[in-house]
Amino acid sequence: MTSIPNVTLNNDVAMPQLGFGVFQVPDDETTAAVSSALKAGYRSIDTAAVYGNERGVGRALAASGIPREELFVTTKLWNDDQGYDATLAAFDTSLEKLGLDHVDLYLIHWPTPARDRYLDTWRAFEKLLADGRTRAIGVSNFQVPHLQRLLEHTGITPAVNQVELHPALQQSELRAFHAEHRIATEAWSPLAQGAVLGAQAIVDIAGKYGVSPAQVVLRWHLQTGNVVIPKSVTPERIRQNLDVFGFELSDDAIAAITGLDTGTRTGPDPDSLN
Repeated sequence: MTSIPNVTLNNDVAMPQLGFGVFQVPDDETTAAVSSALKAGYRSIDTAAVYGNERGVGRALAASGIPREELFVTTKLWNDDQGYDATLAAFDTSLEKLGLDHVDLYLIHWPTPARDRYLDTWRAFEKLLADGRTRAIGVSNFQVPHLQRLLEHTGITPAVNQVELHPALQQSELRAFHAEHRIATEAWSPLAQGAVLGAQAIVDIAGKYGVSPAQVVLRWHLQTGNVVIPKSVTPERIRQNLDVFGFELSDDAIAAITGLDTGTRTGPDPDSLN
């Protein structure tokens, strides 16, 4: 089994730096995909209430026989369930679907600023943390102003901010804010849904190192310090995405990939999604 390094979160919880995502995987396909990932060596699984596949994740975890303490399970609160009481109820539902007595990381999926509920939502997250029902709490898709407001008006700094991040959208200002406040940066859509894999710089680096373009980009994330959660339902691709610890990109290769930043999103703008 590949040994995956951990990132130590700001509350001293260890989180695998490379995990497995199940965005857009139908529930009836999720169990097989997660089972393949666990067999390959992944121990961190990332899902969300809105994905509709928490039960599929739970089935795979239960069937794996892997001790619970060796697993790191993340799920996320959907926008419609923001608010103190609604958050607590939604968390109960997610936990029941996963078949677990706690999760390792619980995230606010989007800030949804027009609803203006994320402060009350965060207070519910703080209660879940205090009650031991989640080992760490964080956010997803929060911009710097959202994070600043959270830090000013609540008591606990998010452990993680999971955001769209890939060579075409490197989020340097946001990552600098994270570093200043010890918030781990986690990348969703780490390959830009494949859009960056044909970039000549990445193709050339892949040829030099004898690896795939996807492996180059995942290695870039790891060396940049990001937590990364690639998704696939193909067993061979699942294994290949994990096989990124046997080589190290040079400073020149890192610089070439850094030069691909165009600020281009593949997903929604967090300031406008509600």
